[in-house]
Amino acid sequence: MIEAHFSLVDHHGKSVSEQDFRGSWMLVYFGFTHCKVVCPRSLAKLSSALDALGPGIDRIAPLYITVDPARDTPSVMKDWLEENFPRFTGLTGTEDQIEDAKKAFRVFAQRKADEEDADGYVVPHTAIAYLIDPTGEYRAHFLDSVDGETIAARISDIISREENISNA
Repeated sequence: MIEAHFSLVDHHGKSVSEQDFRGSWMLVYFGFTHCKVVCPRSLAKLSSALDALGPGIDRIAPLYITVDPARDTPSVMKDWLEENFPRFTGLTGTEDQIEDAKKAFRVFAQRKADEEDADGYVVPHTAIAYLIDPTGEYRAHFLDSVDGETIAARISDIISREENISNA
């Protein structure tokens, strides 16, 4: 079971937890700023899905949680996200805080040597986006193989269904 719990620092240097996002839907993706292919592709796809949702998009908080806290400081994440994916809020923390968040979301990520990387390593990781409802409950996940249109349609359906239930 996915437990959407975390206590991290956003890319503005502010301490945040899942409680700070209560009342909003969260679209959560784990990755790192030095990722060359998977993360940029996934964030572009998620950004496209969010664009397709149109009005009401402000009800969704897109969060990018690093799996590489050694390199992804708040300022590094801020610069990278503002340049590439400005809709996302970057979250980082200590190694222990990141480990706790990974466990809560059942994310695998492990540092691996890579001679082609300037720092000598990469961090292969789970490539799944998670949709968390305004009460903090897991509602869906989207594998990396799912296209942006499908993600947008599923998010729209889930949010509509939830709103119909709560308004009934």
